[in-house]
Amino acid sequence: MKLITYLNFAGNCEEALNFYKEALGAEVLMVSRMGDGQMEVPENLKEKIMHARLRIGENELYMSDTFDPSSINKGNNVSLSIQIDDAEELEKSFGKLSSGGNVTMPLQKTFWAASFGMFVDKFGIHWMFNCELKQEPALN
Repeated sequence: MKLITYLNFAGNCEEALNFYKEALGAEVLMVSRMGDGQMEVPENLKEKIMHARLRIGENELYMSDTFDPSSINKGNNVSLSIQIDDAEELEKSFGKLSSGGNVTMPLQKTFWAASFGMFVDKFGIHWMFNCELKQEPALN
């Protein structure tokens, strides 16, 4: 299990990513844009960041823009992201930790994950749970 801080932005994620990269000497591990995925997105959002990963020392920071910039308020733009490689373990932990809270996206398969879901726990903390898709070995 791996715990990662996830930051959401109201359209200025790329500016923040470049600022953190410069200020902290971070390494950009990956950037995907909203227009790169399989979802239909409005033209004005296609170049916005859907998901980015920064390495800061031995730590990682995940970041993205949101589809609805008006939904971002100070305090609700930080989530803790749990990365679990076993889908059954992910489902058990998601169920236990979300108990008494508000599930905002039930666990489901996505184009990037075998299972992904989000909730706000009973203490008001935002969580994201992810089990990445297994990559098929390349055939030679």
